[in-house]
Amino acid sequence: MNRIHRWYCRSDIWKKALEEEILPWALRGASLGGNILEVGPGPGLTTDLLRRRYDQITAIEIDRKLADSLKTRLEGTNVRVIEGDATKMPFADNSFSGAVSFTMLHHVPSHELQDRLLAEVYRVLKPGGVFIGTDSVGSLAFRLFHLFDTMVIVDPNSFGRRLESLGFTDVSVESARRMFRFCAKHP
Repeated sequence: MNRIHRWYCRSDIWKKALEEEILPWALRGASLGGNILEVGPGPGLTTDLLRRRYDQITAIEIDRKLADSLKTRLEGTNVRVIEGDATKMPFADNSFSGAVSFTMLHHVPSHELQDRLLAEVYRVLKPGGVFIGTDSVGSLAFRLFHLFDTMVIVDPNSFGRRLESLGFTDVSVESARRMFRFCAKHP
């Protein structure tokens, strides 16, 4: 992520948006169980909010500095932080009761790698497990915010089909003004 993006993802502005708008909207009606996988927590603002709701969180973060910082900050809590690539997760099949991903899929550098990440989430979810999340939709402001940054926009109009092609069922995708949320189930 570029410098502005890193600042914003740690800011009180983003924390307030996550706490008051994004997570309540994304989590509405979701039953994730007690052992949750968080894919791409970045600096961990979402992790801080999730750990109050769920018994056990495992967060996988590809960025070494972000993973190390989050691991140090959350040591001794109900969060386990793993530095790793979510396109090839170091977890056994059927490990988690639920999985979440918040506004990070567009940082995965290609649609192929995004699909590999989604397939890995499917693999590590227990049967009946639910995968929920959000991502941003493209706009001029969004593109400017991501100058010199990885940005592969996820099209909400085709995202449901992508999830279904990997085996997910009960897929729903709902668009809002600047983002979309999704929910899918491992049968």
